[in-house]
Amino acid sequence: MDTICRGSDNYKIRDCLILFSLFALVFFIQLGRGPLMVPDEARYAEIPREMIERGDFITPHLNYVKYFDKPALYYWLTALSLRLFGENEFAARFVSALSGLLGILLTWQIGRKIYGRREAMLSALILGTSIGYVAQGRLNIIDMLLTFLMTATLGSFLLASREGEPRKGIYYHLFYAGAALMVLAKGLIGIALPAIIIILYLLLCRRWGLLKEMRLSTGIALFFLVSAPWFIMVSVRNPGFGWFFFIHEHFVRFLSTEHKRYQPFWFFIPVLMGCMFPWSCFLPACVARFCNQVRNRRAEPDIFLWAWVVVIFVFFSLSGSKLVPYILPTFPALALLMGGTFSSLVGGTFTKIRWQVYILITAFYAGAIGILLYPHLTDEPRISLLGCSVIGGLLFCEGLLTVLATRSAQGRELFLGLCAISYILCVVGPTLVVDQVEETRSWKELALVVKENARPGDMVMSFDFYPQDLTFYTRRRVIVVDATGDLEYGSTQGDQSSWFIGYQKFYMLWDSPQRLFVVIHENDIPGLIKSVRTPARRLGRKRDVVLITNR
Repeated sequence: MDTICRGSDNYKIRDCLILFSLFALVFFIQLGRGPLMVPDEARYAEIPREMIERGDFITPHLNYVKYFDKPALYYWLTALSLRLFGENEFAARFVSALSGLLGILLTWQIGRKIYGRREAMLSALILGTSIGYVAQGRLNIIDMLLTFLMTATLGSFLLASREGEPRKGIYYHLFYAGAALMVLAKGLIGIALPAIIIILYLLLCRRWGLLKEMRLSTGIALFFLVSAPWFIMVSVRNPGFGWFFFIHEHFVRFLSTEHKRYQPFWFFIPVLMGCMFPWSCFLPACVARFCNQVRNRRAEPDIFLWAWVVVIFVFFSLSGSKLVPYILPTFPALALLMGGTFSSLVGGTFTKIRWQVYILITAFYAGAIGILLYPHLTDEPRISLLGCSVIGGLLFCEGLLTVLATRSAQGRELFLGLCAISYILCVVGPTLVVDQVEETRSWKELALVVKENARPGDMVMSFDFYPQDLTFYTRRRVIVVDATGDLEYGSTQGDQSSWFIGYQKFYMLWDSPQRLFVVIHENDIPGLIKSVRTPARRLGRKRDVVLITNR
C-alpha cells in the first residue's frame, strides 16, 4: 500500500489508470447479460427508444403516452447510447455503469485534493468494492447518474470553499452546473439537497463569509441557463406538465404513500449496512475519528462530508416513498470518510477497532452459512445453488483472511484482504445473482414470441397489469386492459380510449376476427374462458404469466 501511495505528481495518471482498469471490468463485464427487469430497467430503456422513434426529445413517452415522472437528461443520454450500441440491454445499462465508474474516479480526485494520495486511493477502492454500489451501477436506473452528479456538485463546492483555492471561480461554476444537471436528471432534489447541505455546513462551521465568494449572480444565471430551457419547452407543449411534475411528483410523493413505497423510518439503516458491506462495519471508527478531529479543530472537510451523508439519509428516511437506491448519493461521501479512517490504520495496527473486526468476522461466517443454506430453505430461491455456493465460499474466504489479519493486527493486511475478496465478489456476484432475479422480473421470452409471430395489424395486449418490457422487446404499442399503473397520467392525455380498455370491450375484441396476443396471469384465464366464446391458444408461459392468442 505504501508503494502505491508514495510518489511525485507523476502518480496521478498512473493511479487514475489503475482505478479505471480495475473498475471498468467490474461495471462492464457481461453488462448486457440478462433481460431488462421490470419496472425500472424496462421503463428507462423504452422511453429513450420512443424518443428516437418519434424524433421527439422534449416530451417523454412510455408506451406511446406522455410520461412526466422524471426530467429528460437520463433519457437523452440513454437514447445516445442506444444509437451508438443498438437497442439492447448493454446500451440501456451503459449510462448507469459509466456513471458508477466515473463516480469512483471523481471520489479519488476529491479525496486527493482534500486529504492526500493515500486517502484518495483507499476511498476509491472502498467505494468500488461496496457490493451495493456496484450492483446498482449495473442496472438501468437514474440513481447512479444522480449519484455521480451529486458527487461532482458537492465535491466542487467543497474544493471551492478551501482557503486559498486558486480555482475558486471554476469550482463554484461547476457546482452550479452540476446542480442544474441534477435537476434535469431527477427534479427539485437536485437543488434542494445541496442547498440544505451547504446551509448546514455554513451553520456548523460559521463560514457565512462563503456566501460572498460563491459567484451567486453568475452561478445562478448558469444554473438557469442549463436547467430552464427543457422545462420551458416541455411546459409550452404540455400545459399540464407543471402541476403534475412539480406538485404531484415531488410534494405528493414525498408526503404520502400514494406510490405504495412506504417503509418504516429505519428502513435505510439495514440498506446502508448491506450495500456498503464490509466497509459499513467500520462506521463507528469513522465517527470516533470525526469526534477526535472536532476536538483538535481539524474537521472542516469531514463536517461537510457528514452533512452530505446525514441530510440525504434523513431526508429520504422522512419521505413516505422509499426505495433502496435513494441513499446511493451518500456512498461517495462515506467512502471518503472511511478512506480517511483507514489511512491511519494501513501504516500501523488496528487494535483500536479490534471489536469491529470481530463483528465483521462474525458477519462473514454468518453470511456464508446463511447463503449456503438459502436454496434449501425456500421453495423458489432467488439465487441459484451455484451462485449461493460461490458467494458463500467467497464470504468464508473473506472471513478467513480477516481472522489471519487479526494475528498480526496489521491494518494493511486487513484492508488488502477485504479489498481483494470484495473485488472478486463484485465481479462475479452480480452475474450469479442477476440470472435468477431476472427470471422473476422479466417477460422478455414472451415478448420475443409475440415479435416473431405477430403480423402488421395484430393487437398486443396486457390483461390487468402492464409489463413494461413488453413494449421494448416487441417494438409495438401495448393495449392495456383495466390497468394503468405508471401510465395513469398519460392515459388521461388526449383520446386514449382505444388503448386503455375495460373488460367488456376486450371480450368483444377477443371474439372478433381481430387477432390478439395477450399476456395474462394464469389465475385470470378461467374468468376469461367463461366470458368469451373463442377458445384461447397458449403460446408461452413465464412463471404465473401466460401468453395466449385467439387465432
